[in-house]
Amino acid sequence: MEITTALEERAPRTDAVTDPLLVLDGLVSTLQSVESAIAGLQALREYTLALASRVAEVLADEDMHDGGALPPGAGAVPPGLKDAGRWDAAELAQRAVAAEIATATRANDRTIQRQMGQAVELLDRFPLTFRALAHGRISLAHARVIQDAGTALADPAALSRYEAVVVACAEQQAPGRVRRLAVREAEKAQPEPLAARHERASAERRVWVNPLPDGMAELAAVLPAAVAYGIHDRLTQMAKTHADLAQQHAAAADRTTETTCGVDQCTTDQRTDQRCTNQRTADQCSTNQPTADQRTDQRCTNQRTADQCSIDQLRADLLSDLLLRGAPAGHDTPDGLLAAITARVDVTVPVLTLIETADPSCGPNLSGGHPTASMDTTVKAGASGAPSAQSRATEDPSTQIRYDQVPAELDGRHPIDPSTAIILAGQATAWNRVLTDPVSGAVLAVDRYRPGEDLKRLLTARDTRCRFPGCGIKARDLDLDHTHDAALGGPTETGNLAGLCRRHHMLKHHSRWKPRQTGAGVLEWTSPTGRKHTDHPPIPAT
Repeated sequence: MEITTALEERAPRTDAVTDPLLVLDGLVSTLQSVESAIAGLQALREYTLALASRVAEVLADEDMHDGGALPPGAGAVPPGLKDAGRWDAAELAQRAVAAEIATATRANDRTIQRQMGQAVELLDRFPLTFRALAHGRISLAHARVIQDAGTALADPAALSRYEAVVVACAEQQAPGRVRRLAVREAEKAQPEPLAARHERASAERRVWVNPLPDGMAELAAVLPAAVAYGIHDRLTQMAKTHADLAQQHAAAADRTTETTCGVDQCTTDQRTDQRCTNQRTADQCSTNQPTADQRTDQRCTNQRTADQCSIDQLRADLLSDLLLRGAPAGHDTPDGLLAAITARVDVTVPVLTLIETADPSCGPNLSGGHPTASMDTTVKAGASGAPSAQSRATEDPSTQIRYDQVPAELDGRHPIDPSTAIILAGQATAWNRVLTDPVSGAVLAVDRYRPGEDLKRLLTARDTRCRFPGCGIKARDLDLDHTHDAALGGPTETGNLAGLCRRHHMLKHHSRWKPRQTGAGVLEWTSPTGRKHTDHPPIPAT
């Protein structure tokens, strides 16, 4: 507030401005100074993260040798840390330090650990780049471009020559232009043939999903360049061919409609009374001749796909069809084992969403015009203990879907639209009914049409993500962990169990991080430095 007030007081007044160019020149100079200061602070952050990585190395050595000197309240070193076996003590120490920083700065510990590694590399291998960043001559974006392109250069002399050329360019050009030069210079300095490097890089191919707003998500992949461009080209060809065929079909339908109208007109003439044989009234013509609006509506119906879907949309729809329904011909077994695998999603649907829709078949299709029978859906129908007194609904007469209702959720994290949720619910082979507290939203009980592991279902419904602060790994990939170890007498009950991803499950058992359950599923984590962080169960969609 103080900074904002000071800026408002110093802002130029309209009546005091005499030369706009002088004002603009002053603003540009100020922004140059601000960007330089930001770069210096970013260099300080990189330096601090690198130091944190060094501290993790020291902690790992102390823990492996003599248990180390623990700060007050941090607890004893877990016995499993000295006998970590297959777990890398150095890696566990890096994770513990990253988690300490992430929880204090409200960040993700995986991101912090990756940034710690980048900072160490920047200081150790790119000294010219770090110096330019610290002095404000380049931005962190420039530094990352230089670092990413040159990280594969193992020869120190070659790396030094590369850095000298690219840093000089970075001080004069934008990051996008620097990237082109950096890639070219790095390729020149490579002592290893491209074929060998490509084979090593191919081992890093992967696919992942990023959530987006409005019930959408981004599916991304790292693939060999020829494969990636080939996929895009094939999808483009298929999309264009589909659009052309749709336009041809629509044109043929229009011709058929016009011909049918003429036949109907003649038939009507033959049935007309003899008195009207030589003279047809305008009303009789209009009775059988479709109006312009009717012909337009028919043409729009026939051309819906061609007119309403862009090439980008068709590419996305075709990609969905191929991945959800296609068979992996290059990798499948003779009996088609891989092709038989169907997609699986977990959806939490408020009970009002299910009962307040008049016609579920009117909802949108999920894969661009084809049914989604190849998706295996597990549905949790949420029902609160008592109805809310302020849950008045505003309804659309055409869909009867409440606009003010809580949206359905995918994997307990991503909102999806009610129509899609209803389609998936209709295809589900089994439902879990989740009873929640009407005030707090806490999960109270879970039952199912089919009997099974009641406790596991309850915990899966409660812990829809990892229970370590800042982690968002979904319930399907979690381990149900005893907060107080079962081997040490911990009971197997909801008050002593929590869902943890494998990373934080290991961190809990093999580092100085310690959790404690305080009731109602709330976990209190104590960090190696004694800081306490509370994690509450996520509230489900109800």
